[in-house]
Amino acid sequence: MNSTRKPSAVRALAACGLAVAALSLSACQKADASSAPTVPVATPEATTAVKVVAARTVQAAPSEQVTGTLFPAQGLQVGFEVGGRLAAVKVTKGQVVKKGDVLAQLDSEISDAQVAGAEAAVAAAEAAAGMAADVAARNVKLQQEGGVSDLQNRSSTATAAQAQAQVLAAKAQLAQARAARRRHELRAPFAGTIIDAPEQTGATVAPGTPLFTLEHLDTLLLKTTVAESMRSRLKPGVKVRVESIGARASTEEAVVRTILPSADGATRRVPVDLAVPNADGRFVAHTLARAVLPMGESQAAQVVPGTALSSSNGDHVWVVTGGEVRRVDVQVLERREREVVVLASSPLESVIDYPTPGLSQGTRVSVK
Repeated sequence: MNSTRKPSAVRALAACGLAVAALSLSACQKADASSAPTVPVATPEATTAVKVVAARTVQAAPSEQVTGTLFPAQGLQVGFEVGGRLAAVKVTKGQVVKKGDVLAQLDSEISDAQVAGAEAAVAAAEAAAGMAADVAARNVKLQQEGGVSDLQNRSSTATAAQAQAQVLAAKAQLAQARAARRRHELRAPFAGTIIDAPEQTGATVAPGTPLFTLEHLDTLLLKTTVAESMRSRLKPGVKVRVESIGARASTEEAVVRTILPSADGATRRVPVDLAVPNADGRFVAHTLARAVLPMGESQAAQVVPGTALSSSNGDHVWVVTGGEVRRVDVQVLERREREVVVLASSPLESVIDYPTPGLSQGTRVSVK
């Protein structure tokens, strides 16, 4: 019995030894593996994807962009020259009127009576003058025949002249009364649009009180200023582009009308007036607008989207050459609503649209 159990114990001890040896060998292999240097695995270089847009060539001139306010070519607040009670308003706000159209009327009862009285005075003076003239003519004949003295003749002649002077005075009073009656009707001094008007009648108005605002809006004046150094480059009659700020109205037909020879006392800039055609009403008076003033001769330039222009450290665009980004400095000649006209040292065929801040000279990119 004892002889049969001993070999089993020996085999168990041998198995345990082999297991310990195997574990020691595995630990040694892991330690060797962790101490071995790591060999880097080559990966392809990462590139940034960009979108490019084509640039087109145009003829453009150096320009100066300025802003200002659009004023009516004519604008006036009008009221009656005489006082009275406002009896009728003939126009409403926004109405277009012609020169001479009646805007409002005052109560004319007293004025009509004054005109009638003046007409009666003229008639009486003319009757008296006629009688005095007949007496003077008869006395002239009688004096020639010796029927009246020379003194009587001269007296009747003087009376006739005095009566004629009274006729002239009465006619002057009548003209004055009629003029006052006409002033009870307020008429438009020029063609335009009614911007403000009374909304009810019955009020008593004083002479000269503004009641209506009338503006001529077919042509607007953009009042702006330019630097003194730019004044000599700008000429009257030159066409310029004007666009409203806050709306999409624009025109290429605006004209430089006035360049004042005296600078503004506050800004030290030279005032300039631009005539802006507005017959179709695309512009709104008393709003802001910008103008692009030409400041030189036309030359070949490129038009690119405004989203392609970068202004950090100077105006520039980015182009792709041989898979790499290259910066091209440009001079902005004109800024439009969605585009810019630029002048570069060499013609641009395409530029990167919406360049990211991370782009730099030599950056590897791929084109979408």
